[in-house]
Amino acid sequence: MVYTGASDIMRIPPLYEKPGWQRFFAGVAVGALISWFVFLYQFGVLQEEQLLLITKQQGDIKILEEYRDTLLSDKEKLNEENKKKLKIQEFKIDIIKNKKNNLDSFITHSLRTAVKEDLNHLIGEDVESISNTKELLIKAIENKTYEIDEKKYKLQVYVIVMGTTLEITLKIELVK
Repeated sequence: MVYTGASDIMRIPPLYEKPGWQRFFAGVAVGALISWFVFLYQFGVLQEEQLLLITKQQGDIKILEEYRDTLLSDKEKLNEENKKKLKIQEFKIDIIKNKKNNLDSFITHSLRTAVKEDLNHLIGEDVESISNTKELLIKAIENKTYEIDEKKYKLQVYVIVMGTTLEITLKIELVK
């Protein structure tokens, strides 16, 4: 074969004249169209299923959120009712000793017992009502003079904590 120019090399073979190649390309085109339609159908079916699933889950989420909100509001109501129903069950009295008074453990125990006896009527009372009259409780403790071994003591309320256990921290002063 003799080289005659660029047009001989770059030429596309005349496949349109051969019916086998024509059928092959027609089959490829028809197969591509059919597979495209199958893909679109399957994709549409899957998307529809996903859309139904998402819609169902959104409905479930809405129902569960309403249920959760109902439970939370009921819990808050019960907590408020329980706060109103809290009662004093016991006392915890702590006494801070002054170094200058030099008190022994018998005196502090006796004072602790005397304060518990004075406050004994508060057992079973609502914490809320006692917290509303906290100043009265403090004045009742501070204005009373306790006599032990022929010595008089006054107590000063240092800290008071309200709860089912009424915790009171007191300072001792020797009255002359």
